[in-house]
Amino acid sequence: MRSGGRIRTAPSRDVTVVTRCRPRAAVGMSGAGLALFALVGASAPNPNTLRAPITWLRLPALPGTVSEAITYVAIVLSGLGALGMLGAHRRGWRPDPRLLFCAGALAVLVVANLTPVGSSDTASYAAYGRIAALGGDPYVTTPAQLGGAYAHLVGNAWRDTPSVYGPVATGWQAAAAFVGGDQPWLTIWALMLANAAAFLVTGYLLIRTADDPVRAGLLWIANPLLIGVLVAGGHLDTIVACLAVCALHFAHRAVRWHHDLLVGVLVGLACGVKISTALLGVGLAWPLLRSGAWRRAARQVCAATLTLAVLYAAYGLHALVPLSAASQMISTPSLWQAFDHFGTAFLGHRTVAATISLMWPALMLALTWGLRRRAPADTAAVVAVPFALTFAWMLAAPWSMPWYAALACALAALAGQGRLTQYLIGTTAVLALFHNSGGHGWTW
Repeated sequence: MRSGGRIRTAPSRDVTVVTRCRPRAAVGMSGAGLALFALVGASAPNPNTLRAPITWLRLPALPGTVSEAITYVAIVLSGLGALGMLGAHRRGWRPDPRLLFCAGALAVLVVANLTPVGSSDTASYAAYGRIAALGGDPYVTTPAQLGGAYAHLVGNAWRDTPSVYGPVATGWQAAAAFVGGDQPWLTIWALMLANAAAFLVTGYLLIRTADDPVRAGLLWIANPLLIGVLVAGGHLDTIVACLAVCALHFAHRAVRWHHDLLVGVLVGLACGVKISTALLGVGLAWPLLRSGAWRRAARQVCAATLTLAVLYAAYGLHALVPLSAASQMISTPSLWQAFDHFGTAFLGHRTVAATISLMWPALMLALTWGLRRRAPADTAAVVAVPFALTFAWMLAAPWSMPWYAALACALAALAGQGRLTQYLIGTTAVLALFHNSGGHGWTW
């Protein structure tokens, strides 16, 4: 529902407070968590960052156990701070959205200029971009084949893996590599700054379009956990969330046929970053199909499909091949991990893999149905369905990372999801505790 250009949220009936700290305590925990994230990034190299520091600020490198402990504390404090601020907001705390934006922007600019924390994905982005900038094909050539300083920074698990990202991501990476040239730290720094800009733009759009700007700000631009995971980690999911927010804006405005085409193009571009964003397109089309708006759904789907086809035409269908190999992976923690471990001993790896590939989508759909029923009744379906679908994907998919929460958090910021928002932040924090090694291969 919209009013005055904003997406209207339903009044939250959730009076449960996860953290009963006052706003000042919640803000303090948030600030402390972000400061610890920054400390780990500034004290690179350590087990939670890339192998080589790329920052202007150089502090002495932290010992392994110290950096790990600080990172765990940063995640916990950031998660509790985010929950505490949202809880205070439900009890009547109303900070100025402009102040939230400025505070969040300051934190974003700080961590964006530090060595990436918690993942080596930015090093992979840089390597794929370097391959493309040199005229190679990142969907065939691996970072190991590229060699040199770029390959040295890529995580051990990904050196022999071609790009699993879409053509839009490849163009983004190639542009950064063109700036960085043969200096990988400069390419990574360019990627971090561009990602930070996308994060800030998304936060601005959310505050301007959500019915509750304060809640939108607390869920995105001033969310310390999201800043630590997305910005300090430099993940492309930020771009996906930005395109999704733009698509939702036009989906709400869709009174003319060209609005549906814009929605489809934006969804297609988002899929050109990460193909998993097709879930957003499904989530937007489903309410239209249920209401009988077949033409609108067809326009959106056709525009998205055509956009994606044009993007992939530059490389060919072989660019989708790396995705099939990636779809077989199972992360920690995952309920499929135990099934894979014990099932392989009795049924064999191929049978177990085939079973999982059939079961997890079914579980995702079941969770989507349950999450949609728990959403506030007055929440617009155009937001509630994509939120339920993307959150269910995080919970059910065999391979799930904390930065996958970007899209779900952006959708939650647009429309109140009650207690589900708490679960989303909790899920993100748990995943972050398991995946913060900077790509060095250790895990719980």
